[in-house]
Amino acid sequence: MKKAGSLLLTVLLVAATLAGCGSKPEGGAASSSSEKTPVVLNEVAHSIFYAPMYVAIEEGYFAQEGIDLTLVTGFGADKTMTALLTGEADIGFMGSESTIYTYKEGATDYAVNFAQLTQRAGNFLVSREPIENFSWDMMIGKEVLGGRAGGMPEMVFEYILKKNDIDPVNDLSIDQSIDFGSTAAAFSGGQGDFSVEFEPHATSLEQKGDGYVVASLGEDSGYVPYTAFSARKSYIEKNPDVIEAFTRALQKGMDYVQTHSAAEIAKVIAPQFEGTELATIETIVNRYASQDTWKADLIFTEDSFTLLENILEEAGELDGRVPYADLVDTTYAEKVIQ
Repeated sequence: MKKAGSLLLTVLLVAATLAGCGSKPEGGAASSSSEKTPVVLNEVAHSIFYAPMYVAIEEGYFAQEGIDLTLVTGFGADKTMTALLTGEADIGFMGSESTIYTYKEGATDYAVNFAQLTQRAGNFLVSREPIENFSWDMMIGKEVLGGRAGGMPEMVFEYILKKNDIDPVNDLSIDQSIDFGSTAAAFSGGQGDFSVEFEPHATSLEQKGDGYVVASLGEDSGYVPYTAFSARKSYIEKNPDVIEAFTRALQKGMDYVQTHSAAEIAKVIAPQFEGTELATIETIVNRYASQDTWKADLIFTEDSFTLLENILEEAGELDGRVPYADLVDTTYAEKVIQ
């Protein structure tokens, strides 16, 4: 492993900084009701891409399952993993590549994935001009604003390029120097010929006339286990009832997005995205729903895990396979759909 292999070291360094800051974020130490179990969930980012989770929150599914949920945004998989491994969070939500990296680095109480949320990449290729019949060979010789090395957005992008016989190193220039969330502003400012963007940035660029969505990485990469929920092995062993209740609440959110319109979903999750117009939320939800972003269930299959490792290997971020049985536990996801 290259850059990604240093994730555990980063976790340990950040953990030292967090020492003395308390074991839970404010509001997570005690429940508003003694009958509910406090659970701190740290999400890698706050995005409409994760709509089923926000449906579960806004519809009260976690409360119904006896969970007093505190949601914290980590703003990066390294920070979310740090919060998880140091006990600042009970459950982490991020790309599962992070669980592989820390396992490979020798974490003892490592993170185990117990529920997969998304099955497609959530980013889109944005161009400066509209392109009616886009093909990936149009990327050759161009400058693209990409993602950090070792992260799922960048690895899936490179995976697609390779599927189309394009060398990510020699056939185009990928700028990986811009922080996550800042690429849209850089693109608006004139940098790059294309940019790989999550929502709401892709739609925002279109609304401003600064860019045009020409391809979906989710559609062109195929089904990929993009994000999942994980918890430390010890936490799962000590709290199986909590993990089951949490997973059941999530499954209710998954069922909702499978059976309701984009307009209905947007209305439910709108409180999570104050400042974003309802029409924009609906547009984004529809874009994700139309590409089959969300699984009908939360089961993280072995085939999906193998595909994830294939992508990591092709990106040069994995120098040996890890056991599926160690890093994935489907017990709870299977139980809640029975």
